This record gives sequence, C-alpha cells and structure tokens, in this order.
Amino acid sequence: MSGDDLFSEPPAPKEAAPLDALPRHQPLAARMRPRNLSEYAGQSHILAPGQLLRRAIEADRIQSLIFYGPPGTGKTSLAQIIARQTKSKFERLSGVESNVADMRRVLAAADNRLENSGQPTILFIDEIHRFNKSQQDVLLPDVESGVIKLIGATTHNPFFFVNSPLVSRSQIFELRPLTEEELFSLLQRALKDEERGLGHLKISADENAVRHLAKISDGDARKALNSLEIAALTTSPQPDGVIHLTLEVAEQSIQKKAVVYDGDGDAHYDTISAFIKSMRGSDPDAALYWLAKMIHAGEDPRFIARRIVICAAEDVGLADPMALVLANSAFQAAEFVGWPEARIPLAEATIYIATANKSNSAYKAIDAALEDVKSGRTLAVPEHLRDGSYQGAKRLGHGVDYQYAHDGKDHFVAQDYLGAAKRYYEPTEQGVEKKIKERLDNWRKQSEQILKK
Repeated sequence: MSGDDLFSEPPAPKEAAPLDALPRHQPLAARMRPRNLSEYAGQSHILAPGQLLRRAIEADRIQSLIFYGPPGTGKTSLAQIIARQTKSKFERLSGVESNVADMRRVLAAADNRLENSGQPTILFIDEIHRFNKSQQDVLLPDVESGVIKLIGATTHNPFFFVNSPLVSRSQIFELRPLTEEELFSLLQRALKDEERGLGHLKISADENAVRHLAKISDGDARKALNSLEIAALTTSPQPDGVIHLTLEVAEQSIQKKAVVYDGDGDAHYDTISAFIKSMRGSDPDAALYWLAKMIHAGEDPRFIARRIVICAAEDVGLADPMALVLANSAFQAAEFVGWPEARIPLAEATIYIATANKSNSAYKAIDAALEDVKSGRTLAVPEHLRDGSYQGAKRLGHGVDYQYAHDGKDHFVAQDYLGAAKRYYEPTEQGVEKKIKERLDNWRKQSEQILKK
C-alpha cells in the first residue's frame, strides 16, 4: 500500500467518474466531454497551437488558473483535460455546496499526497465566485506554496467577484461562446460516435436541423447536446427503424432559447453598452435588437429608460432637444405601465434617438467647465453680476452697471458675464444646433468687443 493510500481521504462521493467510463444513462453532454485537447471544441484563442495555455499544458507548467465565461463553454472539461495531461489528482469542489471543512479535507490530502508520492493535485472549484472572502482566503497558503494547483471556474468576471489576492496568484483566461460552426461539428461528432454519442442509434439528421440547434444554443455546447439528445430520444423511428431529425423536430426540442443575461455581471453591462453605442452610432436596427434582448431577459424597464435619457442628453443634445423630452416621457411611461407595454415607448424613444441628429457639445462643454473649475484658478463673480438687492450693496459696488438683457435689441446686451475669456460650448452644425451656432457666433462677437475695451 502506497503512502498516498495511507494518508489520502476516502473518495468524495460526488467526484466525477472518469470520462471514458461513463455509463450510457449519463446525459449526452456528460458522455461527450472531451478527453484530450484534440477533442476539445472552441477556445482557439487560448488553445490553438502556439497559444500560451496550450504551451503551458503540453509543457506541464500549469500554475493556478481561473476560467471565466458563459455556461457550456468547456470550463470543467478543460480542467479535467489539464489534470489528465499533467497526471495530476483531480479534486472537485463546488462554490455552491462545499464548505470550509470540505476545503481543509482536500487541502490536507493534497499536502500528504505531494509529500508521500510526489503527485500534484489540481483542485477544481466550480462557481468559485460563490465562496465568500473567508472561504477564498483559506486557499491562499496552499496556492502560494504550490500544494495545489487551483483551477477556478466562474460565469462572473473574476476581477470583480474573486478576491484580489487569489486573482493575483492566478492566470485568468476568458472562455468564449462556441461559434455556430464549432457547435455544428460537435453535434455531428455526437451523431457519429458509437461509443459515447448517438452513433449506436439509426439517426438521419437533416443538416438544417442540426444547424438550427447549433445556432439557437447561443454558444452553449451543453445546451446543444442536450437538445440533440432530446430530439433523438423522443422521435419515433420510421418503419425502417431510422430516426429522422427534421427542422421541425429540432425547433420543438430546443424550444425558446434562454438568453445568456446575468442581472449583475458582464452580459448585463455589455448589452447595455452595445445598446447605447448603437443609438449613438445611428443604427436603429441594432439598438432595437439589444433592447429586445434586455426585454426578453426581464431587465428592469427603469434601468433601460435611464440609459435612454442619458444618451439623449449626451449624444443627441442640442442638435435635437426634443430627444431628451421624448426620452424623459418614455421613462415616465415605462415606469407607469411596466412590462410588457413598456416596450412600446422605450422602442419609440430608442428609434427617435438613433435616427436623430447627433451632437455631444453639451456633454463636452460641461466636462470642460468642470475640469477648469477643478484645476484652474477660481474666478470671482464680477461686481456688476453680484447680488445688489440688499441695503448697502451699492456702497460695495455690487450690481452697479449691470445691464438688463431684455432692455437690449433682440433681448441681448453685450457685457462681461465671467470676468475672463473662456469658451466651453462649441456648437456643431447638426440639426437645430446650426441655428444656435449662428445666434451664438453673433453674440460672442459683440461680447468680445466689450471685453477688448
């Protein structure tokens, strides 16, 4: 009996079985887990020949890693491949189910294993962001000393949801949704694989049916494989025993797609960012798509409406002042009626802003003025502009020589309103602002003559 056997803990009851030993009753997605890098689908940006992670795996120079990305992108599978490739003991914990006692048990066993047999341990923690700070801190000493090689998996950005000390000791790799072609190839392989896939069944799958599953799965390999299995196992064979998977069968099997959209994570902020940039970029169709995605995901209508109001002021501005009026009206209407009717005023405001003349002059002007106030010399209020309504103000010179604008021609009187030659607002020639520019240029010329005197 080896030292490893003497000091190791009993096998964890929930530890995954070896991939090539999975029984037929396991879900297709579990049976089709890749056993090596050649079977792994997607993530060529980190696993293509010559890329950093692949080089580290092949050279057995893996340190602690954190994988983050949407569900079904292969985080768990990649961790298992690394363990197999590096001949490491694979231990798995869950950020949802495991506690500190589980962690200490695994860490103690890993220490004994390394000391007695020299075998390294890869500790895979699924949903690592679910651990609180104290739980994550338990890992630090053993990660630092090399007792374990940690591989954390999370659907949330680790720079926001994982402790900074743990992030600093780990390499971060973002896993991306699989492309339609990658999923299509994976589904075709599952249909042909007689050992782990559906190849033992007589299946005739139309290409458009398989492509539909690949497209509607939103880059999620697990979702694609599960849908394919449902289609195969619920379709009655034809008289010749062949299971025919048509486009109609595929549509029924995958039903309504679940939009990947976490209310407080990357998808939330990335989608609203795309929405705003599409309105700013004058693309109403793209803006409506991102709006529809947020509506479908159940986003708070007030959150969307607030961003529309901001975009109206920042990106349309004085080129079309009605944009802010309409955006604010849409905000009030959306708050009043709620979903699903709120989609209509929000869509109206979205289209109006996307197709309106654009100007960010107001946004730039206030930021320039704020920067001047923050870093420049603070200007005193000119004496003729100061409050002259109280007794004794004239003795101080306050309000003396102030000229009432409405007494002048066209309700304008050229006088010094700042006490310095400053210019923050630069109107464009877009839409309504073109007329504003003409008036302002005339007023500024008159005021400059006064300042020169």
